[in-house]
Amino acid sequence: MTQSLIQPDDLTVDELAARAGVTVRTLRFYSSKGLLPPPVLGPRRVGLYGPEHLARLSLIEELQHQGLTLAAIERYLLQLPPDITAEDLAMHRALVAAWVPDSAEETLRAQLERRAGRALTDHDVDRLSAMGVLDRTDRPEVFLVNPAMLHLGVRLLDVPIPLETVLATREIVLKHTRAVAHELQKLFREQVWQPYLDADPGPEETARMRSLTEYIQPVLVQALVTAFQRSLAEELRASASSAKD
Repeated sequence: MTQSLIQPDDLTVDELAARAGVTVRTLRFYSSKGLLPPPVLGPRRVGLYGPEHLARLSLIEELQHQGLTLAAIERYLLQLPPDITAEDLAMHRALVAAWVPDSAEETLRAQLERRAGRALTDHDVDRLSAMGVLDRTDRPEVFLVNPAMLHLGVRLLDVPIPLETVLATREIVLKHTRAVAHELQKLFREQVWQPYLDADPGPEETARMRSLTEYIQPVLVQALVTAFQRSLAEELRASASSAKD
């Protein structure tokens, strides 16, 4: 497949590596493992990558942050639809990130802009700060950046809706995903983990439980995303039906 015109979001492999904060060698490795779809061939047969590649790399980064092995990440990605959009991938990452405490990395402004793929005005920084993507420090050129939120936050910078709406949306998502995570963790602890401990497990059973834990989290995240998408579709249909009445 060839592409005659370069789109604004198209990235070369070097640009993709810079935006994702990884090396080109890492990108090649992910591609060889099937974790990253092949690029579209542009002029002079240069491989061009889009927002979906960047969003997929962000999801891989978050899964690694949670301690999943490369094999577990591969199984997780295989469950995703082949035509999944960058927005859906960002949703997956946001839900995955809800399972672990927020983490922040000290980042220089130049590094932040390289990861963002654009120059950032002070107003942009203020919006990213309000969204919980970053915090200012006592050093003007140094920020504490939440990598799980960065790419999604940068995309929201150009969304023509009030910042208050973005913040309210984020609070709703965090509130309900945390509630779901709490209930699932309670269910797992009471019905799986405690009986396992009471049985005085041996080495083989311990290894089996670790394997089960590795499998169950991607499945639960996939179930959450699917349930949310179906619920949102139902709400939109109901809203459209009410508007016609």
